Amino acid sequence: MTDTPISLFPIPELHGLDEDIRQRILTVQEKSGFVPNIFLALAYKPDEFRAFFAYHDALMERASGLSKGEKEMIVVATSGLNRCIYCVVAHGAILRIREKNPQISEQLATNHRKSTITPKQRVMLDYAVKVSQNSHQVDGEDHQRLLDSGFSQDDVWEIGAIAAFFAMSNRLANMASIAPNTEFYGLGREF
Repeated sequence: MTDTPISLFPIPELHGLDEDIRQRILTVQEKSGFVPNIFLALAYKPDEFRAFFAYHDALMERASGLSKGEKEMIVVATSGLNRCIYCVVAHGAILRIREKNPQISEQLATNHRKSTITPKQRVMLDYAVKVSQNSHQVDGEDHQRLLDSGFSQDDVWEIGAIAAFFAMSNRLANMASIAPNTEFYGLGREF
């Protein structure tokens, strides 16, 4: 562990949190073996914590036409472009685990067009990147490329919504200087 602060903002004590937030954090800690810093940092604003994780879960945890690995690909590729070290490191670890691929996170965070993914996934990430970086330029042709690649209309929405949500998340993490947990760096490196 380092002495790097978790956030530029105050971190509340776990015992002083509202019970629902405290339980959510303890559940994550039990599952992963540590508390991801994003949970502690966002607990500073309880209503925002609840809203953030409700939308996060609606996008990232529900069954859909996208695999959980593909959802993480969107997060890592767009977070790299948004220079969000927290999301690249944390979601990069999750991506490596989901895809059982120790190299994929660095590839996607650096340049998804040069990574070892399928052509369909490349189309997905091209769209996600455009939503994240230039959403004002998204048009029907972008949607049609996804549909032509085999994605459903619901998938198109989900790809865009994940990219948009994490664009906000990246900005929040950068604004607060939320540091990634050291535990994330080694996860998913060997299979």
